[in-house]
Amino acid sequence: MIFVNLPVGDLARARTFYTGLGLTVNEMFSDEHVVCVVVSDTICVMLLDHSRFADFTPLPIADARTTTEVLLCLTAADRAEVDALASAALAHGGRELRPVQDEGPMYARTVTDPDGHVWELLHMDLAASA
Repeated sequence: MIFVNLPVGDLARARTFYTGLGLTVNEMFSDEHVVCVVVSDTICVMLLDHSRFADFTPLPIADARTTTEVLLCLTAADRAEVDALASAALAHGGRELRPVQDEGPMYARTVTDPDGHVWELLHMDLAASA
């Protein structure tokens, strides 16, 4: 499994954003400081308020709105799913970071969550690239 741990400024706002994308929350691993968002059976995004995130590192917490910390990528079944995810992100407090990338078999949109974490939404048509 992979757990992506992200610091967030407002846990309720972050929960609304990610559930607005159609993702679910595992309440067993969530509390007043952490929300466990289930992406798949093997991937969870752990949203941690700043005080809880600081328990795991002595380093300062980056402000993802002003610096790049990581680029996260979710694949989609088709272009329509990419567009649906991007629309949901924008409707729930995210913003589009750059124009649509339409490069042959690759179609991507780049959005941020309300805390500025960058999410690439990508469809790769593997049959077209062969």
